[in-house]
Amino acid sequence: MRPFRFGINVRTIGKAAEWTERARAFEDQGYSTLNVPDHLVAMLAPLPALAMAAAVTRRLRVGTMVLNNDFRHPVVLAREAATLDLLSDGRLELGLGAGHMKSEYDEAGIAFAQGRVRVERLAEAVVIIKRLLTGEPVTHAGQHYRVTGHTIHPRPVQQPYPPILIGGNGTRLLMLAAREADIIGFSGITFARGGVAPEFSGFRAVDVDTRVRLVRETAGARFDQLELSALLQRVIVTDDRRAAAEELCRRWTALSVDDVLGSPFVLLGTVDEIEADLLARRGRWGLSYYVVQEPWADALTPLVARLAGR
Repeated sequence: MRPFRFGINVRTIGKAAEWTERARAFEDQGYSTLNVPDHLVAMLAPLPALAMAAAVTRRLRVGTMVLNNDFRHPVVLAREAATLDLLSDGRLELGLGAGHMKSEYDEAGIAFAQGRVRVERLAEAVVIIKRLLTGEPVTHAGQHYRVTGHTIHPRPVQQPYPPILIGGNGTRLLMLAAREADIIGFSGITFARGGVAPEFSGFRAVDVDTRVRLVRETAGARFDQLELSALLQRVIVTDDRRAAAEELCRRWTALSVDDVLGSPFVLLGTVDEIEADLLARRGRWGLSYYVVQEPWADALTPLVARLAGR
């Protein structure tokens, strides 16, 4: 079993001092990674925010959770990732995804392709990025990208390249992650109809069974080298976990109370009950890296103190 580690996803802040204070606090609390998502809405641009966070911390890793592949050419992204890894002394985790919010594409004048095409484009980009990060000159003539004899500068500190996380819920995306990523980020939710309709197709325990089995079968011999991660949607410390699940079901009407209580994307109960759940879920699925959205970080912090590194 891999030891537990915990990350936090932060969307935005108001001032530079607030950002640096948060980064230092998360490091002191034992979080492994400070992550920033990537959307063209009211939130920080991830790469400069992470560079600043790395500059004011010593151990805290910095990550993207996750970059929309369609917003950056893979050559440009590889150069920026290598620079951030260098400036952070080798603390970057490069999270990549295929994008899902059509409204962002429309506002930026970017064509919003079908999900299958977006995943195919990401698959091609990941191969280019990994090759560039190893320092080799890359020539590539694919369906979506062309690169001619390019070598990036600088080289990243982490060799052969910083850990790559691919996150999502769909079958095609998870198969790509199993083939190419170092960290598999399970989200449990697919955003249908251009990102406006959350669909809980991977949220239940039996759904996670299916997806972990898919990753295992696709990864083959490399499965034991992979780190499996879950993106937490809620963390609620309470003496009545069933009542908390019932309250969530009023919003998540597609799920039953037992669905919520059994899902690895929700942590409900006393600190002792949540610790027992995390241990059981690591035993069942191999999940060892949990990323929490910032609004629920205070609730998770006692578990970070208990379990990080165990």
